[in-house]
Amino acid sequence: MAGLAESGSNPDVELLYDINGLAKDAPHWFDRVMEFVGEYGLLFAIVLLVLWCWWGVRRRGGEDAAPTVAALMWAPLAAGVAVLVNVPIRGFVERPRPFKSHEGLEVLVDGKDDFSFVSDHATLCMALAVGLFVANRKFGIVAIVLALFGGFVRVYMGVHYPTDVIGGFALGTAVALLLSPVAMALLTPLTRAVERSPRVGRLVNARGREGAAGRDAVIPGARRGSSETAGERDLAA
Repeated sequence: MAGLAESGSNPDVELLYDINGLAKDAPHWFDRVMEFVGEYGLLFAIVLLVLWCWWGVRRRGGEDAAPTVAALMWAPLAAGVAVLVNVPIRGFVERPRPFKSHEGLEVLVDGKDDFSFVSDHATLCMALAVGLFVANRKFGIVAIVLALFGGFVRVYMGVHYPTDVIGGFALGTAVALLLSPVAMALLTPLTRAVERSPRVGRLVNARGREGAAGRDAVIPGARRGSSETAGERDLAA
C-alpha cells in the first residue's frame, strides 16, 4: 500500500496540487503564518476552547458540573487514544509524504520524514473537537470548524494528501464518539468524587456542593427549562 495515490491522475493528488498551489501564489509572510497555524496554532486554539468551557462549567456549578467535566476530560484522552490507534495504521499503510512522491510542491515545513497516512494533526484536532462537542455543542462546533480548517492547512503546507486528513478526521471522530459511553461511565464517578472533596472540589464546582442544586444549565449555551431532566443537559453523549 506504499504506492497509494502516486498516480498524477488521482483526484487526491490533483486536489493536493490545487490546494498547495495556493502557497506558491501567496506572500512569504502569509506562508509563515499558515505554517505556524498548521503546526501549532489551531491545536492550541482547540485546547484553549476546552479550558474555556471547563472554566465556565466549574464557575457556574450545578448538578451537571461533574458529568460535564468528565466529558471535557475525555476530549484530550480521546485525542491521545486516537494517536495511539494511528501508530499501527501508519506502519501498515506506509504511505510516504506527498513531497517524496511528487515534484513541484511548495513544502512549508522541514523534517517531515515519517509516514503520511493518517495525519496525526488531523486526528488530534478532530478527536479534541468531537470530545468537546460531547460536552458542549456550541463550543464543539467551533472546535470542529477549526479542526476542518486545520486539515486544509496541512494540505496547503504540502505535508499531507487530502485523504490523509480525511482519514485523520474519521479516526478522531470514531474514537471520541464510540468510546465516549465507556469513558463517561469511568470518568463521571471520578469527577463526582473530586467534587465532594473539600480540597480539590472547586476544580469541578467552584460554587461548592451547596450551589449544585436548583440550577438547570451549567455550561455556556446550555438549554434552560423549568424541569430538570437528562434531556435538557447540553451533553451530546
